[in-house]
Amino acid sequence: MSSQVAEQITFDPDVSWRLHHQVAVRPEPFGALLYHFGTRKLSFLKNRTVVEVVNALADHPDARSALRAAGVADHQQAPYLHALRVLVQSNMLVPGNPEGSQ
Repeated sequence: MSSQVAEQITFDPDVSWRLHHQVAVRPEPFGALLYHFGTRKLSFLKNRTVVEVVNALADHPDARSALRAAGVADHQQAPYLHALRVLVQSNMLVPGNPEGSQ
């Protein structure tokens, strides 16, 4: 059921997000690797700021706040928001306030 629900999730930068509990982040010189143990998907993060944001999402009330905390100005957020949207679509990121267990 959770994979079907994940496919229907729409990324909203103004709500809370977190890493899926089955995702591991491995730091690399170029950024990081994300591996989802449930879907067996691998994602490459080639930007250290994106890595910082992904790791800090759960500590912020929304994605925009996490970006601001990482030093990304509002007018520079578009490419970062796109990256987060892709991670939501691949089920690497899930809503931060799940109404059920993930």
